[in-house]
Order: sequence, then C-alpha cells, then structure tokens
Amino acid sequence: MTSHQTEFCLVQEKGTWTRSERCQVKEGKVSDARIYENKSEQGVTWTVVSPIVFTYRVIQCRDLLDPSNDTLLWGHIGDEELQSASRNDSKPVKRFVVIDETVHELYGFRLAHYFESRRVVSKILPLPTTEENKCLELVAKILEELHKFGIDRRTEPIVAVGGGVCLDVVGLAASLYRRRTPYIRVPTTLLSYVDASVGAKTGVNFAGGKNKLGSYVPPVASFLDCSFFQTLPPRQISNGLAEMLKMALMKHRGLFQLLEAHGRKLLDTKLQPSEQDDSAVASTSIAIETMLEELAPNLWEDDLDRLVDFGHLISPELEMTVLPALLHGEAVNIDMSFMVYVAHLKGLLTAEEKERIIQCMKGLELPVWHRDCSLDLVQKSLQERLKHSAGSLRMPLPTGLGHAEIFHDMIEDAVLCQVHQTWTEELSPTGNK
Repeated sequence: MTSHQTEFCLVQEKGTWTRSERCQVKEGKVSDARIYENKSEQGVTWTVVSPIVFTYRVIQCRDLLDPSNDTLLWGHIGDEELQSASRNDSKPVKRFVVIDETVHELYGFRLAHYFESRRVVSKILPLPTTEENKCLELVAKILEELHKFGIDRRTEPIVAVGGGVCLDVVGLAASLYRRRTPYIRVPTTLLSYVDASVGAKTGVNFAGGKNKLGSYVPPVASFLDCSFFQTLPPRQISNGLAEMLKMALMKHRGLFQLLEAHGRKLLDTKLQPSEQDDSAVASTSIAIETMLEELAPNLWEDDLDRLVDFGHLISPELEMTVLPALLHGEAVNIDMSFMVYVAHLKGLLTAEEKERIIQCMKGLELPVWHRDCSLDLVQKSLQERLKHSAGSLRMPLPTGLGHAEIFHDMIEDAVLCQVHQTWTEELSPTGNK
C-alpha cells in the first residue's frame, strides 16, 4: 500500500482561512495549526494539529476587597485591554460571583460594598460548597443563576470566592457555559491558595469517586490575598500546610527546613506577614512557584509522571471513605506519611530523614495515621491507580529531603504488609494492639 502525505499551513487573508503548502507568506496571518493530508488507495485522511495556548495570571496582593484596589475588577487583563475597557465606560461593568456560604457570612458585606462603591452590576450567589455537596447539581444551580443574570462570555468573567471545592465547581460551570467562559479564582483557604488556585483542574465528585467528572480549563487569573486566612480555624491552616509540605518533600529542601523550623509560628500567626519575620511570605511563595514549575509544562496531564501526585495515591479513597471526617490536606498527609515509610523501606530515605519528616508533620498538627487507612484500602487504592495510569503505577517518592523520583514498579503485597504493620506500630495511638 502506497500513500503520500502533504503538510499544509493555514493562512488568513481578509477574514478567510486557506490551506497553503508554503508557510512563508508575505501577506496575511499564519496559524500555528497544521493540516496533514494523507492520500492512499483506500481514501484520504486529514490530521489536524491545533495547539491550544492558555495564558493566566497568579497575583499575590493585599486588601483585595478594598474599593481602592483595582485587582478584583481588572487584574485579569493587560494594560492594553484595560485601556480599551476604560474607553468603553458607557457600558456598565457586570460581575457574577459564586461564594462559599460560610465565606459569605464573613466577607459578603465587604464584597457587596466593593461592587457598590465601584458601580458594578453584580450578582452574588452564596452556595454550600462542601465536599459532600460537590456534585453536578451544584454546577447546574450555578448555570441556571448565571443564565438568568446574563453576562458577556468574553469580557465579564465569573468570579469564584471560596475554598478548593468552590473553585473546582465554578471552574467546571465556567467550562460548560457557552462552551467556555472566563473565570477568576479567589481562594480563601490556605490549601486552595497554594494548590487549587494555580492549576487548570476543575471537577465534581461522581459515582462515589472524588473528582471523577471535570475538565482542564485554567482561570484567566487567580487573586491571592492571605488576609482571608485570619478568619480560618487552626485546623484549616494545618490542612493547607500539608500541600506546602508536599512540595517541600518533592523538590525544595529549603521549604522543608522552613516548615520544620517555623511551622509552629506559621500556625499561630495564620501565615500573616510581618516586618520582623518573612517566613510566611517565603513559604507560600516557594510553594506556589514550585507548584507552577510542575503544572505549567503539563497543564493537561499529557504526561502522567507527576511529582505533584505525591500524597494522592491513597488519599482519594481514604477521604471519600471517611467523609467528612478528614479534610483534603489531612488525607493527603496520611498518604504522604505512609509513603515516607515505603521510601524508607526501599532505602530511599534514612531513618533520620524519615523521623524528621514525621516530626515535621506532627509539628504542623497534621494526622500521620488513620484507623480506616487499612491494608485493604491501600491495596485497593494502588490497584485503582494502576488501572487508570496506562499500565504503570507512577508512584512519586522522596529520595531525600527536597528530592524525589517517580517509580513505576508495583509494590509487592508482602512489602506493603510489612510497611503497613511498621507504620501502624510506630504511629497509631495504640500501636498494633
């Protein structure tokens, strides 16, 4: 069988796109997309390669809800777009906001005052965005209210204000409305500040599985204001520190040392910056930078070898099994604790390194063991991981403090049993009794 393939670039002149075998043209606009035409005796095949580029901003700022702060309204666009928007001031500015109902009780008045002061036509929709309610029905509720309110799907982004569940659910709704509407993330918990706000994932729980439905659509911007942490309970601060510790163990020894030395202070001060101590700013900045380093080249998870999956092999099953007993970061930390023991048994961590990590976790007031994290649950979780990871387990493990590798071999049941027994004996309140 013989075939012949031709590569065509796409050139636009006066609004019309045309195929061209010459990609060097003097006039018109050349797309990055390509069409490959393959002719054979059986017929013709066209293969389209169309790169998709997303640009989004992550902005750390203070006093986001101060009416004199432009970030909430215009932080998502560049200077040129901002000048265009200011010239078109005859059109009222509109914003549709979904806010977690607990956050609304704390900040709803300030948010409404912000929009009133800026003469913005707004709709603020408080919703119970908890893990138990993270479902398609919540997405449908958002879409119904959004449709009633009416927005321009290109110039009036949806705004999500809340924790990770809120950001995930609103992101999914935005990806569905008119096939993709821009949205902005405003995280109000530490965990969403360093994790959910800076990536592209959206999703809801489905059929008993965590985030089984979702999409990869990043926000146009995330606005990070750590002053929201002041109203968080201590447990929520610990919850977020788990994701920061994940990044420290995977790729930044300095961040681990910072959490190890200043964890108690970070908890007590709720990561509020001060002139005397820059550990709060340094720790959150490093966590975000290292997360972006891992996410940006692999935003759609084309490569399943991901260091950021550390702590996420066992935790999804554990979290959904005991819901709502464990917060996400707590479940992740229990997973990480178990995997630290796996790494030690494999000779990747010394006994001293293992002990330092566990003591750091305890210092951050994170759980390191749970009675429902049984050997059966661990084995089931790893089998599920294997099933959905293209035939390879893809297990990120620390190979030192701030260093890691991804291992593809399945752990033998005898080894898992040994690790689980040691882990339980050393970390459970009653040992193995």
